[in-house]
Amino acid sequence: MFTRRDFLGYAAALPLAAATQKPPVRVVIITTVYRYLSHGQHMGDRFLIGYPYGGEWHHPNVRVVSLYVDQKPDGDLSSQRANEFGFRIYPSIAEALCCGGHKLACDAVLIIGEHGKYPRNDKGQILYPRYEFFQQCAAVFRESGRAVPVYNDKHLSYSFEKARSMVQTSKEMGFPMLGGSSLPVTWRLPDVEIPVGARIDEAVMVGEGGSDAMDFHALEALQCMVERRNGGEMGVKAVQMLIGPAVWEAFAEGRISRELLAAALSRSDTPLGLTERDGRVQDLMADGVLPGLANNPAAYLIEYRDGLRAALLMLSGAVRDFNFAARVQGAGIVSTQFFLTPEPNVTYSACLVHKIEEMFTTGRAPYPIERTLLTSGILESCLDSKKQDSARLETPLLSVSYQPPAKSQRCTL
Repeated sequence: MFTRRDFLGYAAALPLAAATQKPPVRVVIITTVYRYLSHGQHMGDRFLIGYPYGGEWHHPNVRVVSLYVDQKPDGDLSSQRANEFGFRIYPSIAEALCCGGHKLACDAVLIIGEHGKYPRNDKGQILYPRYEFFQQCAAVFRESGRAVPVYNDKHLSYSFEKARSMVQTSKEMGFPMLGGSSLPVTWRLPDVEIPVGARIDEAVMVGEGGSDAMDFHALEALQCMVERRNGGEMGVKAVQMLIGPAVWEAFAEGRISRELLAAALSRSDTPLGLTERDGRVQDLMADGVLPGLANNPAAYLIEYRDGLRAALLMLSGAVRDFNFAARVQGAGIVSTQFFLTPEPNVTYSACLVHKIEEMFTTGRAPYPIERTLLTSGILESCLDSKKQDSARLETPLLSVSYQPPAKSQRCTL
């Protein structure tokens, strides 16, 4: 029971808590667009307003001090947010980082290069200027003689060479860097984690959506699970991307485990087809069902340097969620869904923002940037395979090694 004495004690402690709280972290947002349902709006607003986390409304100890927005399409919210929350929008990244002055005037940088109108290359990748945004930030760091933590939304770049350069720059200049998808840190149904050091025989990930966008999310979700295997991550030896009927042929040849696919699909909450039309419970693994629903399937086949084989199946038309299964020695088949809450709040992004905030306030990245670097390279290499008539490609550049975080980073509250 909460008594009057409890209340008075709590009230008396408030001035002390206020006195001991650290000054807010000054954050600069660098984004392509800031409009409703863009990544800039989702993530930027959480630093402005707060977000639900752990059963309460969490107000991060940060202050957005400036914004650079590359494009202002219809529905732009940047000026409205600047007026409401008292920060300025600057015409260049350097001015935003220096808040109009001549030296770095912030404690952390949030780079969100997602959404907006940008060209595509011949692989179908949208050429978001994440690398260019990052390099402009690094130039200000060098000129100021000081560097601050940087978060880069989703994959570091459409180019592995550019992504690797970004990571090298962060290492050389000594500032923490974080990137990647919200899937590795969202809730899981059921709430499972693979223990560090486990022996994984094979893994399958199932996702949906278009190439170079949703497939990155799915690949990084796969990576956050398999990196926990015995020996840690040692990189990728070869990849191959299959399209259309070749996906089903790979099952017939035993190159992808039907048993693991069935386990992953069993976690889906969004089976389509008859289930969507009339509520009928449907076995997606029954003969002819998946080929009839997923009319443009893709399989990303990944051979790791330590012998592990994994597959990502993008099955748009069959499911609308992201599910994983692996055969783990001593535990059998482990499977789960990476749970994504609906619009407009998309609370799973709060799980990611909480990790970004952790890095901004502690100066330490909660999980290695090498995960996102490797996933960026896997995606680009798979698209190279697709362009080359689904050839199997050796990937010596993807010998990226790292150790996973000892503590699971998934959201559990």
